[in-house]
Amino acid sequence: MLVLQIIIKQWDKSQRTAAHVLERAHIPDRHLITFPPAVYAVNKHCVIDRHGDDRQGGRLKYAPLADRKIQFDRFQLNLDDKVIGYFGRTQADKMPSVIGSLNNQWVQCKYTDRHSVFESDFYYWLYEEVTLNAICLSKFNEKIFMDTEPALVFEDFQ
Repeated sequence: MLVLQIIIKQWDKSQRTAAHVLERAHIPDRHLITFPPAVYAVNKHCVIDRHGDDRQGGRLKYAPLADRKIQFDRFQLNLDDKVIGYFGRTQADKMPSVIGSLNNQWVQCKYTDRHSVFESDFYYWLYEEVTLNAICLSKFNEKIFMDTEPALVFEDFQ
């Protein structure tokens, strides 16, 4: 079973002070998995546990692909060989960069981005930091991200 936990921190330009940065730094990067908010997906082969911000709604996107692969945000996960790959900022006609194996070990991936948002008749930057915790297990364990440390931490901070 593939277990994906995503934590999204979003802020605008007015929230870039040292106090705001410190406040975001205290937000945990892993949680106990509980249903809800966690849900089963991809014919119950996957658990998705979402935490954090989604100011615009619909931030979390995933899709099953051919060959037992799942596209999840900027990541591609292979259910057969239990490998996670990362597309980076642009996904156009590129293969994902392999991060590592998820077979009975978990990987933590982090990246930052910003989006131009039009709201209330003006544009602004919406900044975000995304953390994905991922593992493939034979038996579900709701404490997996709390009881162990990640085998690998991948960061793409731009």
